[in-house]
Amino acid sequence: MAYYTFNSGTWEAEAGRRLQQVGTVSKVWIYPIKSCKGVSVCETECTDMGLRCGKVRDRFWMVVKEDGHMVTARQEPRLVLVSITMENNYLTLEAPGMDQMVLPIKLPSSNKIHDCRLFGLDIRGRDCGDEVAQWFTSYLKTQPYRLVQFDTSMKGRTTKKLYPSESYLQNYEVAYPDCSPIHLISEASLADLNTRLKKKVKMEYFRPNIMVSGCEAFEEDTWDELLIGDVEMKKVLSCPRCILTTVDPDTGIIDRKEPLETLKSYRLCDPSVKSLYQTSPLFGMYFSVERVGSLRVGDPVYRMVD
Repeated sequence: MAYYTFNSGTWEAEAGRRLQQVGTVSKVWIYPIKSCKGVSVCETECTDMGLRCGKVRDRFWMVVKEDGHMVTARQEPRLVLVSITMENNYLTLEAPGMDQMVLPIKLPSSNKIHDCRLFGLDIRGRDCGDEVAQWFTSYLKTQPYRLVQFDTSMKGRTTKKLYPSESYLQNYEVAYPDCSPIHLISEASLADLNTRLKKKVKMEYFRPNIMVSGCEAFEEDTWDELLIGDVEMKKVLSCPRCILTTVDPDTGIIDRKEPLETLKSYRLCDPSVKSLYQTSPLFGMYFSVERVGSLRVGDPVYRMVD
């Protein structure tokens, strides 16, 4: 690969950090509602809390039980069939057997604020109203649900709370993503996995924000700092996979076995970090945003080298 240098916003031959192109952005997704279908976008802003397209942010909405506990496709697999269209100041939700639901992005300040629980951590969310609550309740047909929206005036979940024993990690906050602002996987890693599976899977099983082409399988494991567009990112941790990866994004049926079992056969962590990852196989990488900006499909992915 060729090396380049970048300094003060311009390419230079001798000063600044070296940039080694390691791939190309081949697809970008934003997931407005946690566990619902992703929206493929060609270009996006990248904030310190994740991707944003216009007024819509990645995983800034979440379905909760009436007591505020999160609900994901781990508990309600058919959430993955809820598709979202972003237009002007509204989200339009569609799901099998349901009428369209149009949801305003900006909520009245008088809407109730819920105290929610997400993987054992406290976080707040503004109630999105009775109509959309009834829509999700009618669709899932198991118990009453509410939809909440995160507001940037609220306190996000911090690194120290997400990883209290990993004091070396950089500081950042997230709203409703599992662990970090950005989740990245390479096409080659998926292709490698598919050589081991009887039933092939597509990238939507793993719900990344950024898919990268033009690199070797699992090469992303080695990328510590990246420049994509004018966005700088820093590696947080590998992504430990769970039973959510066994939910078919096209049918909403949970298999509970594949591709998770196959990943466990060859993608377990090194014993030195088993206290962090336990028995979860690793697939994809989490990144924090160190410099905000924008990125698009087709952008080169550069590894920053000191």
